[in-house]
Amino acid sequence: MSALAGPVRSERLERALELAAAAVASGEVTEVAIDVRQNRKRLVSTHPRRVFLLASITKPMTAAGIMILADRGRLSIDDPAGKFIPEFTGGGRDRITLRHLLTHTSGLPDMLPENIELRQRHAPLADFVAAAIRTPLLFAPGSEVRYQSMGILLLAEIAERVSGLPLREFLRKELFGPLGMKGTSLGLGGRKIAGTARSQVAEETAWDWNTPYWRDLGAPWGGAHAPAEDVTKFLDLFLYPEGRVLAPDTARSMIAINTAGLREPWGLGWMRKPGLFGKSSSEETFGHYGATGTVAWADPKTKVTCVVLTTKPASHSREGLLGPISDLVAEAVAA
Repeated sequence: MSALAGPVRSERLERALELAAAAVASGEVTEVAIDVRQNRKRLVSTHPRRVFLLASITKPMTAAGIMILADRGRLSIDDPAGKFIPEFTGGGRDRITLRHLLTHTSGLPDMLPENIELRQRHAPLADFVAAAIRTPLLFAPGSEVRYQSMGILLLAEIAERVSGLPLREFLRKELFGPLGMKGTSLGLGGRKIAGTARSQVAEETAWDWNTPYWRDLGAPWGGAHAPAEDVTKFLDLFLYPEGRVLAPDTARSMIAINTAGLREPWGLGWMRKPGLFGKSSSEETFGHYGATGTVAWADPKTKVTCVVLTTKPASHSREGLLGPISDLVAEAVAA
């Protein structure tokens, strides 16, 4: 751990570290990595270079890829998705824009009805895309917010068709590389699974989080791998919009609320619900959770970034570890 830097309530950060250490010591969690900074100055760092499967923290990365193309005039987020995927038509699909896909307001499902079957036969992403294009909408586009991994999948398909590159290569070249995220990849990035943190899956299958199939599928909604310090660099892109990779106004637009009038606030790829990332955090805080047991968030008011990566699924670690650590970090830097 690096030396604590003030002005902060160091006892809160120490308590956060104790929670993580106790969870590992008890065997409840196999591995935990934490990276907390304020004004880019490191406050807490444990295993910052250990690579974890990020799960849904991948979503704002895919969203950033779309926004890079928007900055270059290759597309507009108010374009209909069908402009880039002509076969995505009928049944209300013609009304879906890229903004709907970015804000979880498209009407597409989170997972496909045939999701399990696709994974069981180790289907390529192209098969998921084909199924997402024809799956029925659950509601009229723009009428409500409902989490939709398949909307992120179609954004990835659009990014590939517009850029002419596989998404994993496009993100490596245009996002991860320029930000110095040297340990980040969509998919395994040539590394071996044994060199990453192993997820604590409830039941091992031929397609679970620890299998070569899932780890290297490169799912744009959940397949990125990264160490905590790299995720911090990604948060910094939005906390300090300096024109790196994204134009400042574009970066700011991604963390602004884009779902006014609907029941749940969302940015473009980022969660914006107050209190979701530390009860003491400001209402400006943005971030994302990952089902593998990860969370990353930043508070523009206090200039704090917090990344917590674990091996225990969020369904079991969010209340006992990810949430409490986030609360303590937010309390440590609260004004």
